Amino acid sequence: MNHNSYNTSDHLKFIIPSLLGIFLFMTPVSAGDGLTIPIAVLAGWVQTALSGQLSAIMMIIIVLTAVLTVIAKMKGPDAFSGTPFFHELFYKSTFWTVTRVAAAIFAVMVLFRLGPEAVHGANTGQLLLGDLLHVLFAVFLFAGLFLPLLMNYGLLELFGTLMTKIMRPLFKLPGRSSIDSLASWIGDGTIGVLLTSKQYEEGYYTKREAAVIGTTFSVVSITFTLVVVSEVGLGHMFVPFYLTVIFAGFIAALIMPRIPPLSRKADTYISESAGGIDEDIPEGDNVFTYGYRKALDRAGKETSVFKFFKEGGQNILDMWMGVAPIVMAFGLIALIIAEFTPLFGWLGMPFIPLLELMQVPYAEAASETVLIGFADMFLPAVIGASIEAEITRFIIAAVSVTQLIYMSEVGGLLLGSKVPVSLIELFVIFLLRTIITLPIITLFAHMIF
Repeated sequence: MNHNSYNTSDHLKFIIPSLLGIFLFMTPVSAGDGLTIPIAVLAGWVQTALSGQLSAIMMIIIVLTAVLTVIAKMKGPDAFSGTPFFHELFYKSTFWTVTRVAAAIFAVMVLFRLGPEAVHGANTGQLLLGDLLHVLFAVFLFAGLFLPLLMNYGLLELFGTLMTKIMRPLFKLPGRSSIDSLASWIGDGTIGVLLTSKQYEEGYYTKREAAVIGTTFSVVSITFTLVVVSEVGLGHMFVPFYLTVIFAGFIAALIMPRIPPLSRKADTYISESAGGIDEDIPEGDNVFTYGYRKALDRAGKETSVFKFFKEGGQNILDMWMGVAPIVMAFGLIALIIAEFTPLFGWLGMPFIPLLELMQVPYAEAASETVLIGFADMFLPAVIGASIEAEITRFIIAAVSVTQLIYMSEVGGLLLGSKVPVSLIELFVIFLLRTIITLPIITLFAHMIF
């Protein structure tokens, strides 16, 4: 590697933003109730400071999104054509336009407690608008703003080159996808989906790679896992719990890309011009020197502080306006079905013999939680918390974390993003992940208890 072509400022331009990105998104710091990351700490401060106003703020964002989307729909393909970003954000298909309008109606009903209790009850609308959307508002604010630190200053290029030898043979993925999974794992699954979607749009991933990363590596954060295990009264068992989750998730990650529907996705890019990533190491370079040089070249392209904040601001709007309405619409419908109909109980019935075969106590009660996680990851823990057997609560909580695809967050995000997966495919992936991880988790549970 020819160091002479780079000066000190080139090195610093890569090193400083990248270290800052690693600190904000991936460094565990001590919080009141365990470990978290700085982005989550900042988000927590905002949530606390605005706790009384956040429901109203999110309602305004969702209503504004619906109004602008309807205006764009009425204007036709030329809507907001002066600013491609707004055109992309608001000019949507009829299905997504209707979804956003429904979300706006739901948000107004929940905030002002209008209409049936089913819509604005404590376990349905209030849970979403008064709790989950508060978290999304705050996390998106900082994650969106600082995401360019991870994406634009060479960190992905360096890690991508270093990790290729691991990610390709094991998971059939480019090396840079390791950053997406790291960011999810330590930060938040939503951050992983966002990173994946952005990189797919920029032509770094094929359709298959983006679908695999979005559904397999947007893992639940350490923070949220702690919340789930505490909800079922097993906070003191966090370490064995988390190790179980990681092992089961690893096995699922090995299997999922090799079976349909993910294996059937096309290995083509978002557009003809997108070229993907060249992962060959040139003569005279080793993995590190080549990765480092690619990182310096990428960092060198960033010249403007204004561009950094503009891109960060666009990320925030993209997440607030692109994601929140989907979470509100689909999440609320799923929660109402879960709360007021026996549907998920019926769906869980086929799992009763399987759970009994694996000697899980209270198999019938546990079966009701197996598929309800598709609506929201927190629901199995909420419903399973009253089951007496610790081992059953452990299994329910661990399975809910490894299922990954839940409509109130990651599932809704994936549908709202450019990642090429449909609702039916997400449900199939959710089912397959359940079938793969349930026996592994149960085996570990029997060894622990």
